[in-house]
Amino acid sequence: MKLVAYLRVSTAKQLDGFGLDVQRKAIQEWCAANGHKVVAWCEDPAVSGAKDAVDRPGLTEALQKLRHPGLSGARRAPEAEGLVVARLDRLARALTVQEAILGLAWQHGAHVFTADTGEVLRDDPDDPMRTAMRQMAGVFAELDRRTTVKRLRDGIKAKAASGRKATGSYAYGYRGEGTGKNRDAVRVPQEQRVIRRMVEMRQARMSYPEIAARLQEEGFRPRKAAQWSAMTVRNILVREMGPEAAALSA
Repeated sequence: MKLVAYLRVSTAKQLDGFGLDVQRKAIQEWCAANGHKVVAWCEDPAVSGAKDAVDRPGLTEALQKLRHPGLSGARRAPEAEGLVVARLDRLARALTVQEAILGLAWQHGAHVFTADTGEVLRDDPDDPMRTAMRQMAGVFAELDRRTTVKRLRDGIKAKAASGRKATGSYAYGYRGEGTGKNRDAVRVPQEQRVIRRMVEMRQARMSYPEIAARLQEEGFRPRKAAQWSAMTVRNILVREMGPEAAALSA
């Protein structure tokens, strides 16, 4: 049978380790063992499985290949007779989305397969257990997704509560190092030297505009802007020296 293969990962780093290459290999091996041929590969890198098909270009393309295109009133065969994914949760990790996608594929007269369990059989009024078991698996896939999101959110909150950088960019003088929950701020030597120079000048009772101008003269540059501003200097000094830095007479 001619099949279109669909691949998806939720994020650029794919938390569960089930990346595009792993999915592709699983599909290739399953198709070879079962006598099917993949005629097209469609993928959605870094796209949530909770999104509808219309919000996923790769999935939309895959479903289009299952349709019977009209040509001058005639009905031509679709490019593919079925859709194959490595696991059903690659199709969707939200039950409502999963059921909607399956319904669209079946509406086109196509078959749906997963490399781990084989064909996803269509609903049968004489076998309600079939539908219930599939939907139950979808419920647990959605629960797993929500649990993962909650765990990440809790980790960010705990990290922030401990005083470490939780999200976003790092202040001047620091950069992020490490990955995941172990990622934290480390000092940038060159920028730390600039900060120490700022502190020296402020302790010498130089004003913020004077410090900004002197930094430019000495060849120091801010991280992103073309030149230092008095406000940027003030913000860095207040952060490094405390509010008392702003109280120094200029």
